[in-house]
Amino acid sequence: MVFLSRVIGYGVDSFLRKGESSSSGPGIGYYVTTIVMDILLGFVAAIIVAWFSRQREFRADAGAAQLMGRKQPMVNALARLGGMVPGELPKSIQAMGITGNIGKLFSSHPPIEERIAALQNSAQ
Repeated sequence: MVFLSRVIGYGVDSFLRKGESSSSGPGIGYYVTTIVMDILLGFVAAIIVAWFSRQREFRADAGAAQLMGRKQPMVNALARLGGMVPGELPKSIQAMGITGNIGKLFSSHPPIEERIAALQNSAQ
């Protein structure tokens, strides 16, 4: 992502400084663009990594059900986990907690209900 932001920054800077022949290095367009792109592409990368992690959880659930020979014990275990109340974030890091619908994009684990539904809909 960093490399891509540098390439985009170079392109923007070159576009902004077309007529200048005395340029001896990157200009302000390069620096501003790379900083903005580093931040934006960092968020995109985090969303992609979280998506792969959620898919891995679905595959792990299916693999566990296959190892047991039936899916009902895994469904029961997930249902028991779903009944637990998640702990509250400590006050010192509460500001870093992502909640709401946007939080689902950054979540590394799918909701328990979705995991149970995926197991129940799988063929076995």
